[in-house]
Amino acid sequence: MGKKRNDKRKLMRGLAVALLAVFLLTGAFLLLELWEKRQSIFPEQKTENTVYEYNGVEYVKNEDVESFLILGLDKFEDAINNDSYNNDQRADFLMLLVFDNSEKKFTAVHLNRDTMVNMNVLGVAGQKIGTVNKQLALAHTYGNGRDVSCRNTADAVSELLNGVKVNHYLSITMDAVPILNDLLGGVEVTVLDDFSGIDDTLIKGETVTLHGDHALTYVRERYGLEDSSNSTRMVRQRQYMTAVYDKAMLEIENDDNFVIEASSKLADYIVSDRSVNQLQEIAKKLSQYKFTEIETLEGESVVKDGLMEFRPDADSIDKIVFELFYKKK
Repeated sequence: MGKKRNDKRKLMRGLAVALLAVFLLTGAFLLLELWEKRQSIFPEQKTENTVYEYNGVEYVKNEDVESFLILGLDKFEDAINNDSYNNDQRADFLMLLVFDNSEKKFTAVHLNRDTMVNMNVLGVAGQKIGTVNKQLALAHTYGNGRDVSCRNTADAVSELLNGVKVNHYLSITMDAVPILNDLLGGVEVTVLDDFSGIDDTLIKGETVTLHGDHALTYVRERYGLEDSSNSTRMVRQRQYMTAVYDKAMLEIENDDNFVIEASSKLADYIVSDRSVNQLQEIAKKLSQYKFTEIETLEGESVVKDGLMEFRPDADSIDKIVFELFYKKK
């Protein structure tokens, strides 16, 4: 029993380091849990030394690139075990972090949850039994709600981005947002949308300090707003993440126990495929590498059969893929 307690304390110390990495990563939704021991059932993609031409220039894959997918799950409970292969946990927030280990830099790609993409349909044992074209957010509903669902979403992102490899993942349920928000003592933003009838304390143009569920409303709500598209919500999410990042850096600088406290309170809400040591390596990169920017795919949002669909522009996909995953020959 004593050994188990010591192992748990070691894991929590590792989580504390991993949490710092997550703050540097995006500044919101992103903290780390006890890692999943189970190996992915999906086969690894093989690298090919193929030459590709883009805009008249020859490119080859950049073997020094590593990617990390962050998922914010629209599920209001901590991360649970699910023996079924059909769950209702959608990934409403998706951000892909792309590390260039040779150039010592990383870029974030904020993906629209409404993006239409081909994804795997899984059987009762988690094996692929078919494909379907749906919103990217729904890829997570195929699987056990944990590692298999996360990997299935990562494969859908790979399909969207012309087959480039998505190496690793981390998911967090959205009800962790108020917890993180209040650990920071509230987060200040200038309200970008009119929330009348939804939350009358959020008045467009006013600067407010978000507390508790108000923070979740601000980053999650879209129905009932003048513009209910996910593209508009994504702007608020990026604004909020920037504010959280700034506040978190101050807390970490002034309080040595902040990271440990936050890790302890949020570990149950998160699933990741990385071990503690591997997460520490990611933390090291985040603290040492140069952050470039947050990119998004261009495209068109349309309503079809009562559902919002985001149809990305193929040229926009090519631009991001060649920019981040390839290098000139």
